[in-house]
Amino acid sequence: MSGINTKLFIENFLKIKSKTGEIIPLKLNKPQLKLYNALGKQYEDGKPLRAIILKARQMGFSTLTEAMIFKRTAMAKNIKSGIIAHISDASENLFKMSKLFYDMLPDRFYFTDGANALKPAVRASNAYELVFDTKNGKGLKSGIRCMTAGGEGIGRSDTFQNLHVSEYAWWPGDKASILLGAVQAVPNVPNSMIIIESTANGYDDFKNRWDMAVEGKSDYVPVFCAWWEMDEYRLPYSGFILSDEEKRIKELYSLDNDQLTWRRWCIANNCGGDLEKFKQEYPACPEEAFLASGSCVFDQEKVLERIQRSPEPVAIGRFDFKYDELHITDIRWADDKNGFIKIYKKPVKGVPYVIGGDTAGEGSDNFVGQVLDNTTGEQVAVLKHQFDPHIYTRLMFCLGKYYNDALIGIEANFTTYPIEELQRLRYPRQYVRESTDTYTHAPKRSFGFQTTSKSRPAAVDELIKIVAEETDTINDKETLREMLTFVKNERGRAEAIKGEHDDMVMALAIAHYISDQQKKKAESTTERRKTKWHQSQKEDYRNARKKEDRDRMRDLWGEPC
Repeated sequence: MSGINTKLFIENFLKIKSKTGEIIPLKLNKPQLKLYNALGKQYEDGKPLRAIILKARQMGFSTLTEAMIFKRTAMAKNIKSGIIAHISDASENLFKMSKLFYDMLPDRFYFTDGANALKPAVRASNAYELVFDTKNGKGLKSGIRCMTAGGEGIGRSDTFQNLHVSEYAWWPGDKASILLGAVQAVPNVPNSMIIIESTANGYDDFKNRWDMAVEGKSDYVPVFCAWWEMDEYRLPYSGFILSDEEKRIKELYSLDNDQLTWRRWCIANNCGGDLEKFKQEYPACPEEAFLASGSCVFDQEKVLERIQRSPEPVAIGRFDFKYDELHITDIRWADDKNGFIKIYKKPVKGVPYVIGGDTAGEGSDNFVGQVLDNTTGEQVAVLKHQFDPHIYTRLMFCLGKYYNDALIGIEANFTTYPIEELQRLRYPRQYVRESTDTYTHAPKRSFGFQTTSKSRPAAVDELIKIVAEETDTINDKETLREMLTFVKNERGRAEAIKGEHDDMVMALAIAHYISDQQKKKAESTTERRKTKWHQSQKEDYRNARKKEDRDRMRDLWGEPC
C-alpha cells in the first residue's frame, strides 16, 4: 500500500489535535503544500527526497513531515524512520503526534481506486518508539523511533529510510557532528527521505546548509514560507494609521491591512513588543530570519528591500579562450547554467567599465570580480569561484576585454601574481596607486589596490554611502546577502562576522574606490574611432609609404595625436 497517494492518505485518514485541543482531520495548508509539492518534484524525477526548511512559527511543517513518515512507515514492510528533536519535550510531542495518527486510524480503510487496507498491528518497544509488528514477528517489521539531539551515538548504529531533523538550529552541543552521524544512516537512494527544518538561530551550521541549498551546492531543496503566507495570520483591520515601515512592507510583499493588524498584535503580544524577535520568529524573507546581531555597517532595511526587488541575471556562464603562454586570444562568451560569471547587463559600445578584484587570502576562499558601469555606478556583472590565481587572472583578462577594456583594480595584499600576470599579458588598463619604494623610500606608481588603514575604511565608507543613497545600483543577491553579515567588530573594524566572508563586499568597494581613474561618460562614435586609431592604427599610419594612404586613414580615423 506504500504506493497510495500520500496526500490523499493524509487528508482522508490522519487526524491531529488542533490549537484549541480538538481532534480534527489533517488538511494541508499553503506552506505544507509548498513543501509537499517540492518533494513531489524530486519524487517524480526519481531522486532521493531531500529538503531543508526555514520556517516561521506554527506553519505545520513538523506535522506534515510526521504524517509523511507515518504513511511511508505504517504502510510498507521493513521501513525504519527516525525523528530527532532538539529537546526531550519536543521528542515526546512528536512521538505523541505519531501515536495519535495510529490511534485514530480506522481498523479498515478504503481508497478511491477500490483498494483497502487494515490498520497494522503495533507494539511499543519503549516510550518513544512505534514498531509495526506482531509478537510473533509476522507483521510489517517497520518502525518509527523518536530521539533527542545530544543523545549518545544518534543514528550511528542505525539504518533509516526516512529521517526528520527537527529545529536543527537549536540543537545543543556540536550539532554538525551529531547530524553527520544521523544523515549517514540514510542511504542515498531514490525514495529515501531526509527533511531538516528549523527556525533560525543566528549564523550556524543550519545557516550554512541553507545557503548551500539556495546556491544549488547540495541536493536539498530549500523551502521557505514567510509569515504572511499563512492564511490564518490575519485579524480584522481596525482603521489605525499605518507606520512608514508598515507602508513599506505592505507594498513590498503585497500585504493587506488585516495581515498588518495581525503583525501588530503578534509583535505586542507574542514578542513583547520586540520587532527584532518578531523578525526572527516570523520572518518575511529568508535574509530577515538570519539578520546578524550587532552593528551591521550597511542599512539592513535597504539591503533587505533590494534583495526582494533585485533582478535575475540575464546570462550565466563562462569565457572560452585560447592561451599560448604569451597571449590570450579568441575570447568567447559561453552560456552555462553552472558557470561562475553572472551578467546583469551586457557591455555597450563606448561605455567605460570598472572591475574591482578580491583574491583568496586570509579568511576568504574565493576569487571575485565586480564589474561596474562607470557612467551610472551600476553593478553589471560578478565573477566568483574557488579559482587558482592562474585561472583567475586569465578570466579577469577576458572579463575586462569583454567590458570594453575595463579598468581593473585587484587587491594586492595577499598576492601580486594576478596584477603582475595581467601586466605580462599586456592588459591595457590597470588601476595605478601611489606607493613608496622599499629601498629608496621615494614615491613610485604601482598597479593594484593596496588595503591599508586609510584605503580600506575609505572604500568601505564609500560603499556604505552607495547602499544608503543608490541601493538600486546593486543587482546581485549574493553580494547583498554578504552585506548583511558585514559588521563592526569590538575594535571598530568593519568585517564579516566569524564564519562568513566579505569577498563580494570588498571587491565591490574596490571597484567604486578606483572608479575615478576611469572615464565617467560614454564615448561617442567619433571618440571611439579616435581611440581605435590610437590603439590599433597608429603604427600602420607611421608605416604607410604613400601620402594618399595616410590621407585615407586620416579620413577614416581622424588626426593622430
